[in-house]
Amino acid sequence: FMKTAPKAGKEVPAPTQTEAKAKRLKTKKAVLKGIHSHRKKIRKSPTFQQPKTLWLRRQSKYAQKSTPRRNKLDYYATIKFPLTTESARKKIEDNTLVSSVDVKADKPHIRPAVKKFYDPNTAKVNTLIGPDGEKKTSDQLAPDYDSLAIANTVG
Repeated sequence: FMKTAPKAGKEVPAPTQTEAKAKRLKTKKAVLKGIHSHRKKIRKSPTFQQPKTLWLRRQSKYAQKSTPRRNKLDYYATIKFPLTTESARKKIEDNTLVSSVDVKADKPHIRPAVKKFYDPNTAKVNTLIGPDGEKKTSDQLAPDYDSLAIANTVG
């Protein structure tokens, strides 16, 4: 229940001696015993259920990765060597350079590597992995470049 505040204008009578003493005893008892009661829980099962408590995630003592990984597939690792076989020489006539590349290298890796080493822009990049496990690339150059001149400088 809620106690209502006394209305303005009326005086509240002072508590009597016995009421004040009873209130003091009640307060003393509450301080000694405590006001929060805890009733014993009745367990109905013979198996004990462990209560689920808060498990905080473990905090690492140090950062596991202090430095970023080195890029192992740079331009020099991407293109191994230019191919000088008879079929590769025939492709030079079609304005195409043929070279052996790393197996992990894909077309977006190969295109800037060709630009860095041989200088021309590539119009198209074709790749194939042979039965020997080697990856070859046929880089068709842009029409304004001459593959024969570039192949002669490469060797």
